[in-house]
This record gives sequence, C-alpha cells and structure tokens, in this order.
Amino acid sequence: MGVATASSGPASESDRSGPGRAHWLRVARETADDLATDATAREQAGKVPFDEVFRLREAGLLTLLIPAESEGVGADWPTAYAVVREIAAADGAIGQLLGCHYFLSWSARFLTEPSRAARLERQYAAEQWCWGGGLARQESPLTLTRARGGHVLNGRQSYSTGVLVADRLAVRAVRADTGEPLAVVVDPARHGVGIDGDADTFGQRLAAGGSVEFDAVPVAADDVLGSLSADEDILSPLAALTSPVGRLLSVQLRLGMAEGVLDEAREYSRASRSSRHPAWPGDSSQDPQVLAAYGELAILTRSASALTDQAVEAVHRGLTRGEDLTYDEYADISVLVAMAEAAASRAAQESTSRALDIVGARSASSRLGFDRFWRNARTHTLYEPVAHRLRDVGDYFLNGAHPPFVLPV
Repeated sequence: MGVATASSGPASESDRSGPGRAHWLRVARETADDLATDATAREQAGKVPFDEVFRLREAGLLTLLIPAESEGVGADWPTAYAVVREIAAADGAIGQLLGCHYFLSWSARFLTEPSRAARLERQYAAEQWCWGGGLARQESPLTLTRARGGHVLNGRQSYSTGVLVADRLAVRAVRADTGEPLAVVVDPARHGVGIDGDADTFGQRLAAGGSVEFDAVPVAADDVLGSLSADEDILSPLAALTSPVGRLLSVQLRLGMAEGVLDEAREYSRASRSSRHPAWPGDSSQDPQVLAAYGELAILTRSASALTDQAVEAVHRGLTRGEDLTYDEYADISVLVAMAEAAASRAAQESTSRALDIVGARSASSRLGFDRFWRNARTHTLYEPVAHRLRDVGDYFLNGAHPPFVLPV
C-alpha cells in the first residue's frame, strides 16, 4: 500500500492456478479498505472485535492457510504474510489478531502427525473457527496433569491475543510429571475456562487480548498437539521452523503499521495542500525538512521491506525442503528473520512517531486518529522487543552460534 509497499515473498504455485495469490491480495486490500473507513472510530470505541472477525470470515481470510483437501483456501505462507501486512496497514490490532490466528491454527502442521492435523483442520474449516491464545514461554506456566481419559489443565495465562473472540485456544503447558512443554488445544466454552478482557493496553486495543484462567479443564489426548521442547532430540529442523514462521508474522505486522501511517500522513499532506487556508503557513509539500523526513522514512521502510522479502523467501524454501531441512539451514533462516525483525521494528517506531511531527500540531487531534498508529506499534514492540534478536544475530555472525528456539508472544 503506497510508497513503501514492495512485493512480499516469492511467487508460488497458487499464483498460477485457481484463486491464487493475486486474488487473495485483492481480497485483503478490499477488506483493509473496509476496515480503514472506520478504523479510528472503532479503535476509540474499544469494543470487542466480533464485527471485525465477521468481516475477515466473510472475506474467506480465516481459512486461507488450510489445505484445499480440508476445505480450506490452500494458500501458502508468503500469501498469508502479505495478507497480514495489508490488514495491519489499515488496522494494526486486527492485523495482529489475524496473524495470531494464522500461526496458532497452523501449529498442528508443525507439531503433530499429519492425520491428526488434517482432522483438526477439517473441523476448523467446516466451523470457520477463529483461533486465539499463545505458545510462548510464560513465567507462570500452565500445567497439564494426567487424569482418567486424558489430562486436566490448570493455571493462568496473563495475556493472550484473540481470546475474547476465539472459537479455539492454543496454549503452552508443561507436563506436571516431566516438565516437558506441550502445545494444547482448548475449547474456550469448556467448563473451567475463564476469560477476562483485563489487558487494558494503551494500544492494540482491538486485538481481543486478555487473560485466561484454566481450572481443572479436561483435555483429551487428541487435543495435545505435540512437544515444544527445544531439545534437538525432540525438535526436528522442520518443527523448529515454527519459530521463524511465527516471528515473521510480527515483522509483517510492524511493516504494515509503518506503511499505513506513511500512507495516511501523505494523503493528509496532499489534502491539506489542496485546501490550504490563507492564514495557514506556507506549503509544507515544498518544505525541505518535510521532504527529507518523508524521504528518510520511505527509505527506512522500503529497506526493511526488502530484507523481509528475503526472509519470506528463506522461510518458504525451508518449508519446501520439509524433512530434508538441516539444523544449519534452520539457523540461517532464523537469523535472517531476526534481522528483519530488527529492521521492521525500527521502521515501525520511527515512522509512527515522526509522522506526527510531519503532520504537525494537528496530528494531536483525536478525530484524525494518527496517534493510534504510534500506540499500536509501541504496544506491539514492547511485547516483542528486538534487543535479544540483535544479540542472536551478533552471536551468529561472530561465533556461528545457532539462535535459540523462541516462539512469538
């Protein structure tokens, strides 16, 4: 969208047959345009985004990654990344909600055997589930204890995206007897699941985040997807791709926010120029400082976009390699994604902050809603800081150390 937009990832087979990449990007743009029309009003109202999820479901975007044989769209990850970026440019919170949904709904493909994943996907596609939750490590982990007929889940997850609108939750829990971390699917309607919209963040208000309490919630054996252990005896290189695949969604979210605020600031600058009041200062479109700021931010965002495209292509190649992927190849991919994370984080923070300076004092108007871009980007980057990613890149560059297996928040 606009000056900073570039292609996202390689072309795939879905581009050449059926309603492929071009079709779904068009659908994403139309949905983004729809969301953009009332983005400021919706963000200020702060209502639980049931209507927004309905829009995504009606557009067919919730089942984008489900294989066609399971009654889904059958698109690939490069297409999903591009869709998230389009949506995030219009509404960062809904972009986060959709990205989280894609990551969690696809996690079974990484973590469990194909037959079980296919059964889960068919049910998900048939009932058009929206997924929420999170698989990242938490300070107070959920515990999974063996019980007759399966397991019971206990504990509290302090913040999870999408839980207020989710039809299914995917969460991280540790086995009470061994301490092994596992991915678990839970129906939020089950007895013992308590969801509270207590996040109260100053940004990403429409990401449907909140806390979840699990009180002796029964979990069937089939609802335990698989291990999240970083032990190389358990975690194959292909399963390890869960980490860069999920983190790259966060990259697309940040880039979308950066591109979205630059697009809106540019349109506002153009509209102000054409309707300038005689009492206003001179034409800012010819102000050298304004031009230099736009130029710098456009270059910063486009550079992050180019690096992200390399990361998307690397992830796509890794997924195509499948079981032939090696740990060294996984490390290369993970480090490239870490570089993209750092670049996109800087682009998002710089663009959403400095766009306010470009627009000037009028950007303080709540009616215009420019502040939502800054608040959304800052909230997301607080949950996903990049300092440790820079350390991982440096350790890999200097010492050849493989980056740790870390799942996105």
